[in-house]
Amino acid sequence: QVFRSQLSISSVSDQDAYRAGLQPVSQWKAYGLNGYPGFIFIPNPFLPGCQRHWVKQCLKLYPQKPNVCNLDLHMAPEKTIDLWGQSKEQLRRKGSSKREPRSLLEKLRWVTLGYHYNWDTKKYSANHHTPFPSDLAFLSEQVAAACGFRGFQAQAGILNYYHFDSSLGIHVDESELDHSRPLLSFSFGQSSIFLLGGPKREEAPTAMFMHSGDIMVMSGFSRLLYHAVPRVLPNPEGTALPSCLDQVLSSDLPVGSVIEHSSDEDWQVCAKYLQSSRINMTIRQVLAEGQKFPEEPGTNGEGQAPSEDSHHQENSRAKRHKPN
Repeated sequence: QVFRSQLSISSVSDQDAYRAGLQPVSQWKAYGLNGYPGFIFIPNPFLPGCQRHWVKQCLKLYPQKPNVCNLDLHMAPEKTIDLWGQSKEQLRRKGSSKREPRSLLEKLRWVTLGYHYNWDTKKYSANHHTPFPSDLAFLSEQVAAACGFRGFQAQAGILNYYHFDSSLGIHVDESELDHSRPLLSFSFGQSSIFLLGGPKREEAPTAMFMHSGDIMVMSGFSRLLYHAVPRVLPNPEGTALPSCLDQVLSSDLPVGSVIEHSSDEDWQVCAKYLQSSRINMTIRQVLAEGQKFPEEPGTNGEGQAPSEDSHHQENSRAKRHKPN
């Protein structure tokens, strides 16, 4: 079922790839699946040490206000201002006992960026928007261009935080107004099983592994296929973290690099978190060039985080937590 996919090597200069923390596109491997046109799987194309930057951003920077997270539902605004600062010492000291209280970072389930997804209405709106992170936008633009989608604009992101008892129910990503642009998925940390289904919910899916650093692109026919993540699995190498996360970042980063060095202290916290967790970033272009959101009379369009009930519905993109 698997075949090699052709990439648009000339669309991304080696310098821009380096600036995004990626190997030159000519060195990437990319695969497609028979029966799933538009689906591209790219096994870890990141340069040594560069995954660490994105892990740190997802734990330390991206959950900060004005971005939105699941904890906003249950806590006063002043309590969610600095999740990293409130969690880092507790995480660093954390042992293996399941009875230890969880830090706020370990209670994080999702963060939304750019146009904030409304979990109740399953829509985006013009007036619930915050600036999209420039480093993540640059990474996404290079990956999209390498896959033949020049001019991709990263306008919305959903970051999902998984633990070994997490799963993601079957769903289709159809809320974006422009389906001609791809959906990009980046995975870091522990591994998982990904199920790629068909355009109808009842069609049998194809199962595959996603490991740290792997990228998936869903475009064309595959853009609106049902998919799910039923299991998070320990790193198959048998070590606490995948070996690709043990690699250290080069000391000489290229001019204009969006990658930053992580301090040893910061990485200790990230590494402790990842020993039992997986982070996934999905990046979308919501609007076509020049397109605007339709007027919605009678609503303020304000994005709302999901209630606990909607958070557990099968169709929700939020995590469903079940005991093993």
